[in-house]
Amino acid sequence: MTDPDTYQNESIVFIVNPVSGSGQQRMIAEVVDKYLNKSKFSFKVLFTEERGHASQIAKLAVEEGASIVVAVGGDGTVNEVTQGLVGTDAALAIIPTGSGNGLARHLQLPVNFRKAIGVINQGKRKKIDTATLNGSLFVNVAGVGFDALVARKFEQAAKRGFFSYFSVSTSAYRKYKPKKYTISIDGKVVKRRALMVSFANSSQFGNNTTIAPKATLDDGLIDVCILRKLPLWKLMLLSPLVFTGKFDKTPFLEIIQGKEVIVKRKKGKYVHLDGDPGKEDKTFTIKVQPLSLQVIVP
Repeated sequence: MTDPDTYQNESIVFIVNPVSGSGQQRMIAEVVDKYLNKSKFSFKVLFTEERGHASQIAKLAVEEGASIVVAVGGDGTVNEVTQGLVGTDAALAIIPTGSGNGLARHLQLPVNFRKAIGVINQGKRKKIDTATLNGSLFVNVAGVGFDALVARKFEQAAKRGFFSYFSVSTSAYRKYKPKKYTISIDGKVVKRRALMVSFANSSQFGNNTTIAPKATLDDGLIDVCILRKLPLWKLMLLSPLVFTGKFDKTPFLEIIQGKEVIVKRKKGKYVHLDGDPGKEDKTFTIKVQPLSLQVIVP
Protein backbone atom coordinates (compact mmCIF):
# COMPACT_ATOMS: atom_id res chain seq x y z
CA MET A 1 0.00 0.00 0.00
CA THR A 2 1.04 3.58 -0.62
CA ASP A 3 1.56 6.00 2.26
CA PRO A 4 -1.41 8.39 2.14
CA ASP A 5 0.87 11.31 3.03
CA THR A 6 2.48 10.93 -0.42
CA TYR A 7 -0.65 12.49 -1.92
CA GLN A 8 -1.49 16.06 -0.92
CA ASN A 9 -3.88 18.66 -2.40
CA GLU A 10 -5.56 15.99 -4.45
CA SER A 11 -8.25 16.59 -7.00
CA ILE A 12 -11.20 14.22 -6.65
CA VAL A 13 -14.05 13.65 -9.09
CA PHE A 14 -17.23 11.97 -7.83
CA ILE A 15 -19.10 10.21 -10.64
CA VAL A 16 -22.68 9.57 -9.61
CA ASN A 17 -25.13 7.16 -11.20
CA PRO A 18 -28.43 8.82 -10.23
CA VAL A 19 -30.58 5.75 -10.92
CA SER A 20 -28.70 2.99 -9.06
CA GLY A 21 -30.08 1.50 -5.86
CA SER A 22 -32.37 3.65 -3.73
CA GLY A 23 -31.51 6.95 -5.38
CA GLN A 24 -30.20 8.52 -2.15
CA GLN A 25 -26.93 9.29 -3.94
CA ARG A 26 -28.60 12.25 -5.67
CA MET A 27 -27.88 14.15 -2.44
CA ILE A 28 -24.20 13.17 -2.47
CA ALA A 29 -22.86 16.67 -3.23
CA GLU A 30 -24.14 17.98 0.11
CA VAL A 31 -22.69 15.00 1.98
CA VAL A 32 -19.30 15.36 0.28
CA ASP A 33 -19.19 19.07 1.00
CA LYS A 34 -19.90 18.34 4.68
CA TYR A 35 -17.56 15.40 5.33
CA LEU A 36 -14.71 15.50 2.79
CA ASN A 37 -11.45 16.90 4.16
CA LYS A 38 -11.24 20.00 1.99
CA SER A 39 -7.87 20.97 3.46
CA LYS A 40 -6.45 17.99 1.54
CA PHE A 41 -8.86 17.67 -1.37
CA SER A 42 -10.66 19.71 -3.99
CA PHE A 43 -13.65 18.02 -5.62
CA LYS A 44 -16.25 17.94 -8.36
CA VAL A 45 -19.51 15.99 -8.41
CA LEU A 46 -20.72 14.90 -11.84
CA PHE A 47 -23.79 12.86 -12.77
CA THR A 48 -24.00 10.24 -15.50
CA GLU A 49 -26.65 10.61 -18.18
CA GLU A 50 -26.51 7.26 -19.99
CA ARG A 51 -24.72 3.92 -20.11
CA GLY A 52 -21.01 4.39 -20.85
CA HIS A 53 -20.99 7.99 -19.65
CA ALA A 54 -19.13 7.18 -16.41
CA SER A 55 -16.22 5.79 -18.41
CA GLN A 56 -16.02 8.97 -20.49
CA ILE A 57 -16.09 11.17 -17.39
CA ALA A 58 -13.41 9.07 -15.68
CA LYS A 59 -11.04 9.27 -18.64
CA LEU A 60 -11.48 13.03 -18.87
CA ALA A 61 -10.97 13.37 -15.12
CA VAL A 62 -7.63 11.56 -15.35
CA GLU A 63 -6.57 13.71 -18.30
CA GLU A 64 -7.36 16.79 -16.23
CA GLY A 65 -5.23 15.59 -13.33
CA ALA A 66 -7.64 13.94 -10.90
CA SER A 67 -5.80 11.60 -8.56
CA ILE A 68 -8.94 9.92 -7.17
CA VAL A 69 -12.12 9.14 -9.09
CA VAL A 70 -15.07 7.99 -7.01
CA ALA A 71 -17.74 5.66 -8.36
CA VAL A 72 -21.02 6.48 -6.61
CA GLY A 73 -23.27 3.61 -7.66
CA GLY A 74 -23.26 -0.16 -8.01
CA ASP A 75 -20.92 -2.65 -9.64
CA GLY A 76 -21.92 -1.48 -13.13
CA THR A 77 -20.87 2.07 -12.29
CA VAL A 78 -17.66 0.78 -10.72
CA ASN A 79 -16.96 -1.14 -13.94
CA GLU A 80 -17.44 1.92 -16.13
CA VAL A 81 -15.30 4.17 -13.93
CA THR A 82 -12.58 1.52 -13.78
CA GLN A 83 -12.39 1.49 -17.57
CA GLY A 84 -11.06 5.03 -17.40
CA LEU A 85 -8.53 4.30 -14.64
CA VAL A 86 -6.80 1.01 -15.48
CA GLY A 87 -3.08 1.49 -15.99
CA THR A 88 -3.06 5.09 -14.71
CA ASP A 89 -1.85 6.65 -11.48
CA ALA A 90 -5.38 7.66 -10.52
CA ALA A 91 -7.10 5.62 -7.81
CA LEU A 92 -10.63 4.28 -7.74
CA ALA A 93 -12.75 4.99 -4.67
CA ILE A 94 -16.26 3.62 -4.16
CA ILE A 95 -19.34 4.92 -2.41
CA PRO A 96 -21.58 1.86 -2.84
CA THR A 97 -25.23 2.63 -3.65
CA GLY A 98 -26.11 -0.28 -5.94
CA SER A 99 -28.25 -3.37 -5.59
CA GLY A 100 -25.39 -5.76 -4.76
CA ASN A 101 -22.13 -3.80 -4.31
CA GLY A 102 -20.03 -6.93 -4.73
CA LEU A 103 -16.59 -5.33 -5.08
CA ALA A 104 -17.26 -2.82 -2.28
CA ARG A 105 -18.37 -5.58 0.06
CA HIS A 106 -15.32 -7.70 -0.78
CA LEU A 107 -13.12 -4.68 0.05
CA GLN A 108 -15.15 -4.19 3.26
CA LEU A 109 -16.08 -0.65 2.31
CA PRO A 110 -18.88 0.98 4.32
CA VAL A 111 -22.23 1.65 2.66
CA ASN A 112 -22.84 4.61 4.96
CA PHE A 113 -22.01 7.81 3.03
CA ARG A 114 -20.20 9.55 5.89
CA LYS A 115 -18.07 6.51 6.69
CA ALA A 116 -17.31 5.92 3.00
CA ILE A 117 -16.06 9.50 2.68
CA GLY A 118 -14.01 8.91 5.82
CA VAL A 119 -12.22 6.09 3.99
CA ILE A 120 -11.46 8.49 1.14
CA ASN A 121 -10.12 11.05 3.63
CA GLN A 122 -7.65 8.43 4.90
CA GLY A 123 -6.42 7.92 1.34
CA LYS A 124 -4.94 4.43 1.68
CA ARG A 125 -4.17 2.90 -1.71
CA LYS A 126 -3.81 -0.69 -2.81
CA LYS A 127 -3.12 -2.19 -6.23
CA ILE A 128 -5.50 -4.90 -7.42
CA ASP A 129 -5.99 -7.06 -10.49
CA THR A 130 -8.57 -6.47 -13.19
CA ALA A 131 -9.51 -8.86 -15.99
CA THR A 132 -10.91 -8.87 -19.49
CA LEU A 133 -13.39 -11.06 -21.36
CA ASN A 134 -12.63 -10.84 -25.08
CA GLY A 135 -11.06 -7.48 -24.34
CA SER A 136 -13.96 -6.10 -22.30
CA LEU A 137 -13.01 -5.21 -18.75
CA PHE A 138 -14.41 -6.54 -15.51
CA VAL A 139 -13.11 -6.04 -12.00
CA ASN A 140 -15.41 -8.11 -9.77
CA VAL A 141 -17.13 -11.12 -11.39
CA ALA A 142 -18.07 -12.07 -14.95
CA GLY A 143 -20.09 -15.08 -15.97
CA VAL A 144 -21.85 -17.19 -18.55
CA GLY A 145 -24.96 -19.31 -18.27
CA PHE A 146 -27.71 -18.86 -15.72
CA ASP A 147 -26.29 -15.79 -13.98
CA ALA A 148 -25.89 -14.03 -17.33
CA LEU A 149 -29.53 -14.78 -18.11
CA VAL A 150 -30.58 -13.41 -14.72
CA ALA A 151 -28.49 -10.28 -15.28
CA ARG A 152 -30.38 -9.65 -18.52
CA LYS A 153 -33.78 -10.23 -16.91
CA PHE A 154 -32.88 -8.13 -13.86
CA GLU A 155 -31.87 -5.25 -16.11
CA GLN A 156 -35.38 -5.35 -17.58
CA ALA A 157 -37.12 -5.61 -14.18
CA ALA A 158 -39.30 -2.75 -12.98
CA LYS A 159 -37.72 -2.72 -9.51
CA ARG A 160 -34.12 -2.97 -8.28
CA GLY A 161 -32.77 -4.41 -5.04
CA PHE A 162 -32.21 -7.82 -3.49
CA PHE A 163 -35.82 -8.97 -3.42
CA SER A 164 -36.36 -8.14 -7.08
CA TYR A 165 -33.16 -10.04 -7.95
CA PHE A 166 -34.29 -13.00 -5.83
CA SER A 167 -37.68 -13.06 -7.57
CA VAL A 168 -36.14 -12.94 -11.04
CA SER A 169 -33.62 -15.66 -10.16
CA THR A 170 -36.16 -18.05 -8.65
CA SER A 171 -38.55 -17.72 -11.57
CA ALA A 172 -35.83 -18.36 -14.16
CA TYR A 173 -34.18 -21.22 -12.22
CA ARG A 174 -37.01 -23.70 -12.63
CA LYS A 175 -36.92 -23.55 -16.43
CA TYR A 176 -33.20 -23.22 -17.05
CA LYS A 177 -31.39 -26.19 -18.61
CA PRO A 178 -27.64 -26.54 -17.92
CA LYS A 179 -25.33 -26.05 -20.90
CA LYS A 180 -22.16 -27.82 -22.03
CA TYR A 181 -18.85 -25.97 -21.76
CA THR A 182 -15.32 -26.80 -22.79
CA ILE A 183 -12.99 -24.77 -20.59
CA SER A 184 -9.23 -24.42 -21.01
CA ILE A 185 -7.54 -23.06 -17.88
CA ASP A 186 -3.86 -22.29 -18.47
CA GLY A 187 -3.88 -25.08 -21.06
CA LYS A 188 -5.69 -27.69 -18.95
CA VAL A 189 -9.00 -28.63 -20.59
CA VAL A 190 -12.11 -29.62 -18.65
CA LYS A 191 -15.56 -30.38 -20.06
CA ARG A 192 -18.58 -29.72 -17.91
CA ARG A 193 -22.35 -29.44 -18.10
CA ALA A 194 -23.09 -26.52 -15.80
CA LEU A 195 -25.79 -24.22 -14.58
CA MET A 196 -23.28 -21.41 -14.91
CA VAL A 197 -19.58 -20.65 -15.02
CA SER A 198 -18.40 -17.59 -13.12
CA PHE A 199 -15.03 -15.90 -13.44
CA ALA A 200 -14.33 -14.39 -10.04
CA ASN A 201 -11.71 -11.76 -9.40
CA SER A 202 -13.25 -11.05 -5.99
CA SER A 203 -15.18 -13.40 -3.76
CA GLN A 204 -18.81 -12.43 -4.29
CA PHE A 205 -21.57 -11.28 -6.63
CA GLY A 206 -22.96 -8.84 -4.07
CA ASN A 207 -25.25 -8.84 -1.03
CA ASN A 208 -22.66 -11.21 0.51
CA THR A 209 -23.56 -14.02 -1.93
CA THR A 210 -20.15 -15.65 -2.08
CA ILE A 211 -19.16 -17.64 -5.16
CA ALA A 212 -15.37 -17.85 -4.62
CA PRO A 213 -14.55 -17.69 -0.90
CA LYS A 214 -10.78 -17.89 -1.40
CA ALA A 215 -10.55 -15.35 -4.24
CA THR A 216 -8.22 -12.43 -3.68
CA LEU A 217 -7.81 -9.31 -5.76
CA ASP A 218 -4.03 -9.26 -5.98
CA ASP A 219 -2.96 -12.85 -6.73
CA GLY A 220 -2.87 -12.60 -10.54
CA LEU A 221 -5.50 -15.35 -10.81
CA ILE A 222 -9.15 -15.76 -11.77
CA ASP A 223 -11.25 -18.27 -9.84
CA VAL A 224 -13.24 -20.26 -12.43
CA CYS A 225 -16.39 -21.35 -10.57
CA ILE A 226 -18.35 -24.16 -12.21
CA LEU A 227 -21.75 -24.67 -10.64
CA ARG A 228 -23.96 -27.71 -11.22
CA LYS A 229 -27.73 -27.34 -11.12
CA LEU A 230 -29.41 -28.54 -7.93
CA PRO A 231 -33.10 -29.18 -7.34
CA LEU A 232 -34.58 -25.89 -6.16
CA TRP A 233 -35.48 -27.31 -2.75
CA LYS A 234 -31.90 -28.42 -2.19
CA LEU A 235 -30.57 -25.07 -3.31
CA MET A 236 -32.83 -23.35 -0.77
CA LEU A 237 -31.63 -25.76 1.90
CA LEU A 238 -27.98 -25.06 1.12
CA SER A 239 -28.35 -21.31 0.49
CA PRO A 240 -27.05 -20.34 3.95
CA LEU A 241 -23.68 -21.74 2.86
CA VAL A 242 -23.58 -19.16 0.07
CA PHE A 243 -23.94 -16.31 2.56
CA THR A 244 -21.38 -17.77 4.97
CA GLY A 245 -18.74 -18.43 2.32
CA LYS A 246 -18.90 -22.21 2.59
CA PHE A 247 -20.70 -23.29 -0.59
CA ASP A 248 -17.38 -24.41 -2.06
CA LYS A 249 -17.44 -27.22 0.52
CA THR A 250 -20.35 -28.86 -1.32
CA PRO A 251 -19.87 -31.18 -4.35
CA PHE A 252 -21.97 -28.84 -6.50
CA LEU A 253 -19.35 -26.09 -6.89
CA GLU A 254 -15.95 -26.70 -8.50
CA ILE A 255 -13.34 -23.94 -8.45
CA ILE A 256 -10.18 -23.93 -10.58
CA GLN A 257 -7.74 -21.00 -10.59
CA GLY A 258 -5.87 -19.73 -13.64
CA LYS A 259 -4.38 -16.75 -15.43
CA GLU A 260 -5.95 -17.32 -18.85
CA VAL A 261 -9.23 -19.07 -19.52
CA ILE A 262 -10.76 -20.02 -22.88
CA VAL A 263 -14.41 -21.04 -22.93
CA LYS A 264 -16.21 -22.78 -25.78
CA ARG A 265 -19.96 -23.34 -25.92
CA LYS A 266 -22.43 -24.47 -28.55
CA LYS A 267 -23.93 -21.04 -29.22
CA GLY A 268 -22.83 -17.47 -28.83
CA LYS A 269 -25.16 -15.90 -26.31
CA TYR A 270 -25.31 -13.93 -23.09
CA VAL A 271 -22.50 -13.14 -20.68
CA HIS A 272 -22.35 -10.60 -17.89
CA LEU A 273 -19.53 -8.33 -16.79
CA ASP A 274 -19.87 -7.14 -13.20
CA GLY A 275 -23.59 -7.79 -13.40
CA ASP A 276 -24.21 -5.91 -16.65
CA PRO A 277 -25.46 -8.21 -19.45
CA GLY A 278 -23.99 -8.45 -22.92
CA LYS A 279 -23.50 -10.89 -25.77
CA GLU A 280 -20.37 -12.73 -26.82
CA ASP A 281 -19.25 -15.28 -29.40
CA LYS A 282 -19.46 -18.98 -28.62
CA THR A 283 -15.71 -18.88 -27.86
CA PHE A 284 -14.26 -16.26 -25.56
CA THR A 285 -11.09 -15.66 -23.55
CA ILE A 286 -10.60 -14.30 -20.03
CA LYS A 287 -7.25 -12.77 -19.15
CA VAL A 288 -5.97 -11.34 -15.88
CA GLN A 289 -4.38 -7.89 -15.81
CA PRO A 290 -2.24 -8.12 -12.66
CA LEU A 291 -2.11 -5.13 -10.30
CA SER A 292 -3.52 -2.83 -12.97
CA LEU A 293 -5.79 -0.70 -10.78
CA GLN A 294 -5.27 1.38 -7.65
CA VAL A 295 -8.15 1.47 -5.19
CA ILE A 296 -8.83 3.39 -2.00
CA VAL A 297 -9.31 0.90 0.85
CA PRO A 298 -10.08 1.10 4.60
